[in-house]
Amino acid sequence: MSTASIELSDDSLRLDVARIHRWLASSYWTPGIERLQVERQIAGSHCLGAYLPGGTQVGFARVISDRASFAWLADVWVDDGVRGQGLGTRLAQWFIEHPDYADVRRFGLATKDAHGLYTRLGFTPLARPDRLMEKLSGPFAATLEADS
Repeated sequence: MSTASIELSDDSLRLDVARIHRWLASSYWTPGIERLQVERQIAGSHCLGAYLPGGTQVGFARVISDRASFAWLADVWVDDGVRGQGLGTRLAQWFIEHPDYADVRRFGLATKDAHGLYTRLGFTPLARPDRLMEKLSGPFAATLEADS
């Protein structure tokens, strides 16, 4: 199936939260995440779904932003059945080109394995990594240690 027939929509009522939870719980970045946490993430983000003509959701991405200084692209997921056809690029590009985010000063993301995709969209390694810091919760920090 061509991804050209896949519709992108930011209508939050269309999101298949159970499916999104399964995807994220199986991901390397949020393994075992609780459904309530996913629901909170969705509620606090601008979410985008990708849908087959029959309405089945096959992709997801979200952005957290103040719509002026920063935007953070997160949880880009493409279902196995449509991977490798450019849908992940379409999801990310949709946000990059969205009028609410086109002029933000810094658009960030984290990835373990999709650097090539994001480089093609204009993302680069941090310009000043010495200026950025993070504070991780204990349980999340433990998952990162286990992953290294």
